[in-house]
Amino acid sequence: MSTDSAPDVQLEIGHVLFMDVVGYSKLLINDQRELQEQLSEIVRGTNCFRSAEATGRLIRLPVGDGMALVFFHSPEAPVQCAIEISNALKNYPNIQLRMGIHSGPVNQVRDVNDRTNIAGAGINIAQRVMDCADAGHILLSKRVAEDLAHSREWQPYLHDLGECAVKHGVNVSVVNLYTHEAGNPEVPEKLRRAQEERTARAAASRPPPMLRRRNVVIVAAILFAVLVGLFLYERRPFLSSAGEPIPEKSIAVLPFTNISDNKQNAFFADGIQDDILTSLAKIGALRVISRSSAMQFRDPAAHNLREIGKLLGVTNVLEGSVRREGDRVVVNVQLIDALKDRHLWANRYERTLADSLGLQGELAAEIAEALRVTLSPNEKARIETKPTENTEAYLVYLQANQIERNPDTLLGDYKRAEQLYMAAIGLDPKFALAHGRLASTRAAIFHYYEPLDAWKTKARVEADIALQLQQNLAEAHLALGQCMYWIDQDYNRALVE
Repeated sequence: MSTDSAPDVQLEIGHVLFMDVVGYSKLLINDQRELQEQLSEIVRGTNCFRSAEATGRLIRLPVGDGMALVFFHSPEAPVQCAIEISNALKNYPNIQLRMGIHSGPVNQVRDVNDRTNIAGAGINIAQRVMDCADAGHILLSKRVAEDLAHSREWQPYLHDLGECAVKHGVNVSVVNLYTHEAGNPEVPEKLRRAQEERTARAAASRPPPMLRRRNVVIVAAILFAVLVGLFLYERRPFLSSAGEPIPEKSIAVLPFTNISDNKQNAFFADGIQDDILTSLAKIGALRVISRSSAMQFRDPAAHNLREIGKLLGVTNVLEGSVRREGDRVVVNVQLIDALKDRHLWANRYERTLADSLGLQGELAAEIAEALRVTLSPNEKARIETKPTENTEAYLVYLQANQIERNPDTLLGDYKRAEQLYMAAIGLDPKFALAHGRLASTRAAIFHYYEPLDAWKTKARVEADIALQLQQNLAEAHLALGQCMYWIDQDYNRALVE
């Protein structure tokens, strides 16, 4: 093949440590952020992390409820790092972490924010290996375990678990690594259940003995009991992955897919999703999962809907796509009973950009009707309220909102979001929602990066303006609560807000 036709992809072997926090989606937003900060501090404090970072041969990626570290020096590097992290977590019993390790081909790419990202089988398989683990586990792919098995240092700590079924019907061979101090010696629940199912199938496949007449009666009685049991089983309440009953009137709004020709319109798709979620959260009879918890399921192929429902503890899932071409917007949505795999409702909306400003309220009302939830007059009025009548201000607001709410927001990102919120307010000074998010952004800058009096004053002023413009605006009360908590250190008053 000529060099002109060769793909411009440079593969290299990456040694990947993939980790996430078990039960993360059940935490409150503030607890999620605090936990992420603790975990980041633990990881950055390990010797292997500092050593790899010093040589410039480390890539770190935030992945929703955890992170991935890609080393390039040795397959031992992610294993040593995992052991260091496991030992450090003894002082943080609130962080239930699971880890998966694999070595394989990866290539560096640039994401929409022009930051380094990683693609390839190396990182995908590391995540699949991690998916087989429970809290405390350090699981290795067979390839990594075989590399380590040649060393007497590692051999006593490698325990073969066999194959684990992951998505698309693929099996991965996994090995449990644990020492006297690090890791989890228990067989992961996923593998234990699979072994029990195989044992049950093997027992069921054995040919039965010749039945006498009296045994036929016994077998018939057993079958009847099983049928009754199945009937009762089907009527039982569904349980979340944490073992809690899942409310029937519960919903998660998954990230909307941007199918516009211009991929820079991703902020608009995220904004539509966020507006719908916010409107649904105003309905008292609905339990709505937070945006940060739902964002981890941006890749729809990573989990089936039933898994997503159980992980988030919801019965219903809303999926959608957005296409924006100039002044025209097309939104497709479908509501699915994730636990019973039932299609409940779907619709397609084609609007001008100006008309799309009230779309979130219309969608929320139709979803409530599909779920047989009755809206009070006050709730109906709240969800039908448009955030602004100014189309340009709304677009600038959506850009700011996407930047501010990214899980890995840095100081520069916050300041860029602040400028955009101010631009939106310049276009519509009565844009209460923009005032509220601007207040939250400034409070976050004060809390996380620059505890200066100027940020304190600016945050409080914007929160007060938002409340004056719209007294019942949730984002305004949230901003005021953040000012009380992060700036005034007054937890009790913040909790009231």
